[in-house]
Amino acid sequence: MAFRFEFDSANRILLLRVDGRLTDELLGELYKAIRKYSTVTDARAGILDFSSVTEFAVSSEIIRQFAHQEPAMPDARRPRIVVAPQTHAFGLFRMFQLTREDSRPRLTIVHTMDEAFAALGVQSPQFEPLE
Repeated sequence: MAFRFEFDSANRILLLRVDGRLTDELLGELYKAIRKYSTVTDARAGILDFSSVTEFAVSSEIIRQFAHQEPAMPDARRPRIVVAPQTHAFGLFRMFQLTREDSRPRLTIVHTMDEAFAALGVQSPQFEPLE
């Protein structure tokens, strides 16, 4: 499993791309990393791209647990987009969204990156890798 952060400085969008197998443990690592990079970059929006995940070994219980935690990206007024093209992944993230809509009012779950960009109102963002 690999993940990497990219940032579009013009639009101030933090992008997290996840590849391979997603587990409960990795989801915890991602949460911490999102908090770190969203704070460092002062991102105005975030995209979590699960398009390249090959296996979702994530329990619905861990999804509920994370839903009850403080959002990984501070400032709930900033939009967050989850890209989940796989049907079961889309459903898991919708469950996350519905569990605590009050704490994440700007969370949107979509199927494609194009939908994510449209939801944020950006065209052709220029993402650069973050170290």
